Amino acid sequence: MATIRPRVLQYGKMPLTQLDAELAQAYEVSILSEQPDPERFLAEHGGQFEYAVTSAAMGLPARVVDALPKLKFVSSFGVGFDALDKGALLRRGARVGYTPGVLDDCVADLAFALLLDATRGLSESDRFVRRGDWSKSRFGIRTRASGKRLGIFGMGRIGSTVARRASGFDMEVAYHNRCPVEGAPHQYLPSLLELARWADILVITAAGGEGTRHLVNAEVLAALGPQGFLVNVARGSVVDEAALADALESKRIAGAGLDVFEDEPRPLPALLALDNVVLAPHIASGTHETRRAMADLVLHNLQQFIATGRPAAEVPWSAAQ
Repeated sequence: MATIRPRVLQYGKMPLTQLDAELAQAYEVSILSEQPDPERFLAEHGGQFEYAVTSAAMGLPARVVDALPKLKFVSSFGVGFDALDKGALLRRGARVGYTPGVLDDCVADLAFALLLDATRGLSESDRFVRRGDWSKSRFGIRTRASGKRLGIFGMGRIGSTVARRASGFDMEVAYHNRCPVEGAPHQYLPSLLELARWADILVITAAGGEGTRHLVNAEVLAALGPQGFLVNVARGSVVDEAALADALESKRIAGAGLDVFEDEPRPLPALLALDNVVLAPHIASGTHETRRAMADLVLHNLQQFIATGRPAAEVPWSAAQ
C-alpha cells in the first residue's frame, strides 16, 4: 500500500534548484507561482494544505495565509522574516521555521568584501583598467581599511561574525542593539546616531521590518561623516536609500557597499550613476556551501515539524513557542 505523502504548498521556485526537486521527491508539492490562476487555485485547493515552503525574499503575504485555513507550518529559506506576514501567521496559529546560523560566515565574508571594495575602490579601479585609463592617468589614492573603527548595527549571529573578522584587520569594534549583548567583548553605544558618529565604517546587520525601517537616515549618515563608509548586508529597508544616494553624491559620506536594496531588483537609479558605491545583487548567502546548508535546514525544519510538531529552528515570534 502506497504511503500518502503530505501536501506542501510551495509559494515559488526556490533559490536552489536542487531543493525544488528534493521537495517534490519527498512531498506532494504544488508550486503556487506556476498555477495558471494562483488565486483560483488557492480558492479551490487552499484547504488541503497544512504545510508551506517559501524563502525570505518571496515571503508569504496575508492573502495566501488567509487562503490556507489548515496551515500549521511554514518552512522558509533564509534568515529574514520581514516579508512573512506576521499578523496573518499568528492569527492562523502557524509555526514558522527559518535557516539561521548556516549563512553567517558567508554574509560576514561579503560584508568585508564590500568594505574593502568601498574603501580601496576595487570595482572602480577595475573599470579604470578596462577603459584603458591607466595609460593616461593615475588611479588615485583611497582609504586604508585596517586599523579603523568598525561600528556594527545589529550584534546578532551575523554581526558577531563580522566582529570576529574585524579582529584580523586590527579594528576597534563597537555596536548598537536595542539592548547590550550579554558577554559581548565590544563597546556598546546606546544609540545608532552615537555609533555612526564614533565609527569610520558602519556595517548594517540588523533585522528588517517596520521596527528598523529607515533607521539609517540622513541624520545618521551626516553623523558618519565625509570620511565614513556604510556597508549594508541586512535588509534594504533599514537604510533610507534616497538619503544615502544624496549623501554619496554630495560626498557627505565617502562611500558605501550595498548587497540589499529597498526595491529589489531595482536599486534607486541615482545609485547606478555613482562611482563611490559598490552594488551587489543580494548575493551574501550565494555560495554553493551556504545554499546547500540552507536547503538542508529547510528540509529538516519541515521533516521535524511533521514528525514532532516543532522545527529545528523557529523564528522568534512564531506561534505556540
